[in-house]
Amino acid sequence: MKAITFSLLGWMMLPVMDGFAKYLSADLPVLQITWARYFFTVAFTLPVMFFFYNKQLVWSDKPKLQILRGLILLCANICFFYAISIIPLAKALTLAFVAPLIVTAFSPMLLGEKVGVRRWTAVIIGFVGSLVVIRPGFLEINLASLAALGTGVMYGFYLIITRKLSTSDNPLLTLLLTGLVGLVAVTGIMPFIWVNPNLSQWSMMAGIGFFACIGHLFLILSLKYADASKLAPLGYTEIIPNVIIGYYFFGNFPDNWTFLGLAIIVISGIYISRREATIKSN
Repeated sequence: MKAITFSLLGWMMLPVMDGFAKYLSADLPVLQITWARYFFTVAFTLPVMFFFYNKQLVWSDKPKLQILRGLILLCANICFFYAISIIPLAKALTLAFVAPLIVTAFSPMLLGEKVGVRRWTAVIIGFVGSLVVIRPGFLEINLASLAALGTGVMYGFYLIITRKLSTSDNPLLTLLLTGLVGLVAVTGIMPFIWVNPNLSQWSMMAGIGFFACIGHLFLILSLKYADASKLAPLGYTEIIPNVIIGYYFFGNFPDNWTFLGLAIIVISGIYISRREATIKSN
């Protein structure tokens, strides 16, 4: 029960971060919002790590892989923040939900895992779900929708690298290094695009980092009590606060096509997760 509670709390926190980012995107550059996400996440994470978990923090066995993971997540965050600055939160998140499908599709090549016909079928069906949301040929495909889909693709590779690191590096160290890599990479750009925020905007920028930090810490705590494969389907509950925030604060409510595509992608993802858990238990 602790695992489920922590996992759900984590997935409830992250859409708040997205809501702040979408609101700020009306006045601030996407890269500046991304910088705030990393700067304040590191600012909130460092004290927690060193105060509570300092004995568990040892240097990475695979630093190059850690840097690559951090850069991929940075690119995914930039794409997602750009996407939600243009299109509704729910549509962007639905397209980003293709990440588990990407993991399954590329795990044979990158992780040496065997993927059977049933999981391949689920991947194909899930991809059809993303096409239902975008509806190419019926609607003009915009860059924001492609960026949201690209977020899911990059996050899928991020998850694959996370699996590789899970056998060697402490997850807390991985969380900290991911934040530091993103912060270092994006800070050099700030002098060229910086827009001076007012006090309210500074508060929201800090809020992005705070909710990102707390959300990911809850997700890490959940993994202490249950396997990732068992908790994976709970990630789809993120859409609930996402829809509520999008409707209440931005007046966006998903259309029927988005709900249909979401249902297809979620069912495919849950099937893949359950199938993986069954194979591991045998």
